[in-house]
Amino acid sequence: MYARDNAATANDGHQDPTEAQFEAAATAFRMLADPTRLRLMWQLRQGEHDVATLTAALGVARPAVSQHLAKLRLAGLVASRRDGRRVLYRTRGGHVRAVIAEALSQADHQLANHPDHD
Repeated sequence: MYARDNAATANDGHQDPTEAQFEAAATAFRMLADPTRLRLMWQLRQGEHDVATLTAALGVARPAVSQHLAKLRLAGLVASRRDGRRVLYRTRGGHVRAVIAEALSQADHQLANHPDHD
């Protein structure tokens, strides 16, 4: 998911995104703009976790983790399922995992002053 400089090839033959698509993408990026939510998504990239596991991994209060997960779920970035009394959370598909990985890779390049990939 690398930005391209050449606008003529940016769509790869596809139509421009709709306004609804731009709005959905902006909502997703707003949700991911919070460092705690981004850390949650990083934890969820490898599979399902319950709130207790995520709380321990992040060192954040359980109510805060639950609230962040609820927002991520409403934004369509996280899915959940019941397993007995527990609720297990996971990222919602490969696109979401790719966005998280690319965002953190870009941050690493920026902080380490590595050249961009073009």
